[in-house]
Amino acid sequence: MKTLKYFLVGFLFGIVLTKSEAVSWYRIYEMFQFQSFHMYGIIGVAVATGIVGIQIIKRYNIKDIDGFPIEIQEKPKDNARYWIGGISFGLGWALVGSCPGPIFILIGAGFMSVIIVLIGALIGTIIYGALKSKLPH
Repeated sequence: MKTLKYFLVGFLFGIVLTKSEAVSWYRIYEMFQFQSFHMYGIIGVAVATGIVGIQIIKRYNIKDIDGFPIEIQEKPKDNARYWIGGISFGLGWALVGSCPGPIFILIGAGFMSVIIVLIGALIGTIIYGALKSKLPH
């Protein structure tokens, strides 16, 4: 039953991303060319929603779906890993023209060339797994 709930939420999230044009290569291209505010608005709303959500979880001791308290650990203050991760993520996003999140949405929408992006993401994950012990965490 839980799997069905997750599937439905993912399906609805995919529809929202598609309808808001957040998965549009042209919108992402416009963002990286500083030609449109559209994607920055979407990202800004996501950040604001996350900030509000985290504050609600912390203040009201919200529990997860299994009834356990949600524990949000403090992040270490070393910046190297955030710069390395952010730059590699941003370069990949800019080169591909798509955030990794909507890969399956784009494939489901019929953009079969995105299968190459999926393969690249899987190869990147394998490389990260092999190098994980050597990277700053």
